[in-house]
Amino acid sequence: MDLLSNLALGLSTAATVTNLTYCFIGVFLGTFIGVLPGVGPLAAVAMLLPVSFYLEPETALVMLAGVYYGAEYGGSIASILLNIPGTPSASVTCIDGYPMAQQGRAGVALFMTAMASFFGALFGVVVMVLLSPKLAEFALLFQPAEYFSVMVLGLIAASIVSASGALRGLMMVCLGILLGTVGVDVNSGETRFTGGIQELRDGVSLVVVAMGLFGVSEVMVSLRGATKSYAGEKVRMRNFLPTPSEWGRSIMPAIRGSAVGSFFGTLPGTGQTVASFVGYALEKRINRRRAEFGKGAIEGVVVPETANNAAAQTAFIPTLTLGIPGSTTMALMLGALMIHGITPGPRLISDHPELFWGLVVSFLFGNLFLLVLNIPLIGIWVRLLRVPHHYLYPTVIVLICVGVYGISNSITDVWATLIFGVIGYVLRLFRFEPAPMLIGFILGPMMEEYFRRAMLLSRGDPMIFVERPGSAFLLGAGLLLLVLTVVPIKKIVQRLKGRLPMGERVARHHK
Repeated sequence: MDLLSNLALGLSTAATVTNLTYCFIGVFLGTFIGVLPGVGPLAAVAMLLPVSFYLEPETALVMLAGVYYGAEYGGSIASILLNIPGTPSASVTCIDGYPMAQQGRAGVALFMTAMASFFGALFGVVVMVLLSPKLAEFALLFQPAEYFSVMVLGLIAASIVSASGALRGLMMVCLGILLGTVGVDVNSGETRFTGGIQELRDGVSLVVVAMGLFGVSEVMVSLRGATKSYAGEKVRMRNFLPTPSEWGRSIMPAIRGSAVGSFFGTLPGTGQTVASFVGYALEKRINRRRAEFGKGAIEGVVVPETANNAAAQTAFIPTLTLGIPGSTTMALMLGALMIHGITPGPRLISDHPELFWGLVVSFLFGNLFLLVLNIPLIGIWVRLLRVPHHYLYPTVIVLICVGVYGISNSITDVWATLIFGVIGYVLRLFRFEPAPMLIGFILGPMMEEYFRRAMLLSRGDPMIFVERPGSAFLLGAGLLLLVLTVVPIKKIVQRLKGRLPMGERVARHHK
């Protein structure tokens, strides 16, 4: 009965005219921005984050969440038609979606993308409804030592799954932590790392960093190359439907992809990209039609899309119940909540039940909007891709600058955004992914604060982090992740196997 009453509370919150309107606006704008090659959900949420400051917390989160999963859907459209992933996680969809477009079956690929996204999202919402309250109850047992340790685990996870490699990811996390220390220390009142610049006393703005690293730099990266477009193909409604055999072939891959995505979405720092790659790799290994993968297999479109969207929903679980971003974009969501004076964590569900359950129910409305909205509007998204990039991307830059200036009316923030954009572009040229940097920037100050609290409680004894079982387990898990990443386990096993026959011959010789 508690679950039903909570869902009823969520329905009363999400079904208001204001929240439904902003949910629709969020999914529409998210899809619109997600269609643009290279401009993913992180840039979409960053660009619309200033708008949320003027809304109620529930409405702001509903809109930003709609932007988030709307952009995840929109990214697959550019992947199929242009072979350019609109989002990092949509890069897996390119593998089979683009060959389908080459075969004249772009309509089928786009339709199955919509259906798979809807199914994966519903699967993720069910997991979120069932798992979040239990995880929050468990997290109430956490003390500062456990919070510090779980943040360390999240930062390690964010660094080792970086597309640029574990070492580069770890370096970017550390850079983000250092960036988060800029400004006045709230405990001592000391000014740190400002370089004498008065504007930095309050620290670097989250919106400035996010818009620069993921808005401006994404545009600069996207302008570097071009791919043959299949956006000119006529996509008719009668060409959308797959064959009956393709429907049957898609059922189990959709379930497996949703399960993989739901699992990885709940892990702090992993997100949709890892879920999509793992889901596709698993399906390619166990599917009977594995030889067709990469040549336009319908399963190759269904699996990454279900995994991607299931992970997009379940990424809210650690963000809201633990205060740990489930993905890079979730770090922005966490920042938006904190700006509204709401602290994510185990008490969020009990202290703000209308916000949590209203958000959960809004996922159902939002994904239904996406399904109803995007199938008829595929033709519009296709036409959008025909707009010359030299018109499209300057418009995005202008919108970013207007959004940044609107927050604090400071031209310094605009210049800082552009500088961070150049920094993000240079980092990408040297294969340093800026995503772990943002997670380090968000979690660094929080991790420092919980470290200090734990040390105060233990009267300066650092052994508290290993004496408490929960903290020791989390730190051990983080250490194990680092060891498994750094140590070449596979090579060691192969060497041991190669030496085994010689050892057997020595044993026989002694006998």
